[in-house]
Amino acid sequence: MAAAENTGTQGPNAGEYIQHHLQHLQMDFSFEGVKQTGLVDFSLFNLDSLFYAVVLGVLACFVLWRAAAAATSGVPGRFQAAVEILVELVDKQAKGVIHNATSRKLVSPLALTVFVWIFLMNAMDMLPVDALPTIWHSAGPAMGYKNYMRVVPTADLSTTLGMSFSVLLICLFYNVKIKGLGGWAHELVAAPFGDKFYLYPVNFLMQLIEFAAKTVSHGMRLFGNMFAGELIFMLIALMGGAWAWQFNPVEGMFWLGIGHVIAGTAWSIFHILVITLQAFIFMMLTLIYVGQAHDSH
Repeated sequence: MAAAENTGTQGPNAGEYIQHHLQHLQMDFSFEGVKQTGLVDFSLFNLDSLFYAVVLGVLACFVLWRAAAAATSGVPGRFQAAVEILVELVDKQAKGVIHNATSRKLVSPLALTVFVWIFLMNAMDMLPVDALPTIWHSAGPAMGYKNYMRVVPTADLSTTLGMSFSVLLICLFYNVKIKGLGGWAHELVAAPFGDKFYLYPVNFLMQLIEFAAKTVSHGMRLFGNMFAGELIFMLIALMGGAWAWQFNPVEGMFWLGIGHVIAGTAWSIFHILVITLQAFIFMMLTLIYVGQAHDSH
């Protein structure tokens, strides 16, 4: 088991098991002799989140490209029909929020890619908790890295905030493109309380708070739901681990094994809805925020 770091035969306790699985595989990119200070250490990169996010992003693009390349005008197959339904769903949502047809040519494919990408990253939570970490545990020492591995990129706050910050940059781009630099600058100081010179500082402060709040909440919502789901899977795995390590029918450990199967099955079925819904919510908020960038106040 990936969490077993001690040299004895006794396995880790529940706290050690969870703590181990919450550690990221990190690499320090700081310059030699330069010590990072402050609340955030930007020299550390979560390599596991970065690796799985990139691989799944490439996979999402390949799936969508494959569907487009194989599309026919005749009776579609199941794969083409599924992708077409998804494309129509996203395009319908985009038309309801973004009324600029030119902008939708870029934003609609972007929203579709975001949905598929986040769904795939969320779906990594459906894998057995110890499957990939155990493989890494066997290969990690030989590669000179610590035996940490987290496989759900969206359960990493740096991933979700990075994505929400990217959405913010897109919103800033469309604010300037649609309204012009001067028009948007005027809006920053004239809304929401009115175009009065003595209200300019308050308006500008409120605009900054709005952009920051939307960006942080956008990323935190996805992170919070996926992090909680990951923890629940760990707790369910502990039930099965307690049954496997300390099997004793007299003390009721047998029922932990039964509970592990029942709880794992029930939560997996429910989590299919969670990972899909969270991908849809992130996509919809992306469309809404970009749509707001097109509106004048």
